[in-house]
Amino acid sequence: MLHTILGANGSIASELLPILLQHNENVRLVSRNPKPVDGVETVAADATNYEQVLKAVEGSGIVYLLIGLEYKIEVWREQWPKIMQYVINACKATNAKLIFFDNVYMYGKVSGPMTEETPFKPVSKKGQVRAAIATMLLNEMKAGNIKALIARAADFYGPGAGAKSVIGVLAFDKLLHNKTPQVMASAKPLHSYTYTKDAAEALYILSQHEEAFGETWHLPTASPALSSIDFINMIAEETGMLPKIQTIPKFVISITALFNSLMRELKEMLYQNEYDYVFDSSKFEKTFNYIPTPYRKGIKETLEWMRNQ
Repeated sequence: MLHTILGANGSIASELLPILLQHNENVRLVSRNPKPVDGVETVAADATNYEQVLKAVEGSGIVYLLIGLEYKIEVWREQWPKIMQYVINACKATNAKLIFFDNVYMYGKVSGPMTEETPFKPVSKKGQVRAAIATMLLNEMKAGNIKALIARAADFYGPGAGAKSVIGVLAFDKLLHNKTPQVMASAKPLHSYTYTKDAAEALYILSQHEEAFGETWHLPTASPALSSIDFINMIAEETGMLPKIQTIPKFVISITALFNSLMRELKEMLYQNEYDYVFDSSKFEKTFNYIPTPYRKGIKETLEWMRNQ
């Protein structure tokens, strides 16, 4: 069976590839500019071009949609619906199974743990886009038009991500360079983080179980969730730094957003820092008898990976 990764240069893809190779799977890496890997087929394709998507998917048994777009709402609105429709159509045309790696933006502000049954109530523009494309796929799944599943993760950290994730930029990278770690809005609410290696391993596990298709799965994530204070203190302990945290107040973010495009994009997502963000992955853990990597172990391995880069 051929396993095709769309978005082959991303954080999760970089952790999924070695797992697929360890299991002697045939792999095709697809992105605009795929990096060559010995013994692995690479295909250059633009996911906003249907003919290129179809060609990239042809012959695949499993397709992983792991594409990450530029963090701009204009780009998301224009490209995500197109990409999702093209990938769905290509998988239907080639009889490939689809695994869509998703986030939690469509849930919006949730009181209590987020589960696979949490309704879509987005409170952000990006959440609205994610809700629309997830619904597009769910409708095709319910109609029996495609064999697919949705694999959802919380904010992630770990090898492959490093300083690409928010916690990587604001905490891991700063502490590695003897700088004060930062959090946005508040460090007190609980916040779940999915470890990249767990997410990648879980994607492969799901690909191997026919009964997993047709459903949504929360990927294994350590519990209980920690506050940002506790999580960053763990990183500080592993780096030998003083556990000192700088909180960036909401009003400062609002002012900075006037002239900083990234802050403008992050501002609407601040509710994820102001309120508890608790991710429940017990469905996956019970079904597949899987124990997520504890936070302290994941933090240690992340720092080791970043030091070696």
